[in-house]
Amino acid sequence: MAELKLTDLDKAYGQVKVLHGINLHIRKGEFIVFVGPSGCGKSTLLRCIAGLEQITGGTLEIDGMVVNDVPPSQRGIAMVFQTYALYPHMTVYDNMAFGLRLAKFPREEIERRVKNAAEILQLTPYLDRLPKALSGGQRQRVAIGRSICRDPKVFLFDEPLSNLDAALRVATRIEIAKLNESMPDTTMIYVTHDQVEAMTLADRIVVLRAGYIEQVGSPMELYHRPANLFVAQFIGSPAMNIIPATVSSVSDAAVGVEIDHTGATSVPFGGDAGLKGQKVSLGVRPEDLRLVENGQTALVQGEIDIVEALGEVTLLYVRVAGRDDPFIAKLPGHVTLERGATVSLYAEPKSLHLFDKDGQTLAPRTEVLAA
Repeated sequence: MAELKLTDLDKAYGQVKVLHGINLHIRKGEFIVFVGPSGCGKSTLLRCIAGLEQITGGTLEIDGMVVNDVPPSQRGIAMVFQTYALYPHMTVYDNMAFGLRLAKFPREEIERRVKNAAEILQLTPYLDRLPKALSGGQRQRVAIGRSICRDPKVFLFDEPLSNLDAALRVATRIEIAKLNESMPDTTMIYVTHDQVEAMTLADRIVVLRAGYIEQVGSPMELYHRPANLFVAQFIGSPAMNIIPATVSSVSDAAVGVEIDHTGATSVPFGGDAGLKGQKVSLGVRPEDLRLVENGQTALVQGEIDIVEALGEVTLLYVRVAGRDDPFIAKLPGHVTLERGATVSLYAEPKSLHLFDKDGQTLAPRTEVLAA
């Protein structure tokens, strides 16, 4: 296993800078996931770690040694790409053994490593088959097995499930999770745009935007305590609802918030007097919303535009006065409502998030009270 340290790492293509001062410490044996929208630099960062892209500035250390100019083959890294890149005329065994043969490993050692990798990935029955006789998920497991055979310090995964259909994505994601459990001493770095993969696989998630790190933390830290509006809306599905509001009062324990267009008031967070009168954003996740009952004060009211009954849950897309985009509520599946009906939605005050005019989370969060 290996420890990685990225210090002020930059990457530019000519005058176009795509990574800006990346600082990140990846501990030995961690499973780290890079997430972010297309073009945010996550795959470029992975390729810089692999040595497939030359770092423009800063340093990359592996186990305390600066490897900026070390060739990819000498970094102790194995990479699994989106495409399987298997040799179609070779059996599964030969595909997994190919790199070891090039490196002139003894035959007995090659056989031991291939069989060990096949056992970990449940590929033993398929060692004599050609890639064309395998499913997409099995082919990707062969590509992973080829990397395991090299016994690397670090595994890099570049969106390895993006070419699979939905069912195979789930099955192969489970296989990668099992692989991580079976190799607890191996450091793994995984790139994806799929937050479900990130939330279920990662020890820590690195959220990137436009070449900058927005936040690093465990999946639950990012979900419950996002650092800013971008992370709050990127993590979670459907995305967090954001409501424009104005700070109406401030005390040591709470901030009074006047919600634009509805007149409703919440008192969610402790703050300082300088906030009074400022425009802020109130955030509430769709799964934290419920229909108003027993005299509860509505957070928002509106007309149902779309109902998506998914069995386990029902999604309501609600048109709220003054908003162009719908307000989304994720309710229990037994809730039955019709399009065009008017609904009032409530959220437990402690579930609310508050962001300042620059989109940064107002912290620390305190107990939230409803006015």
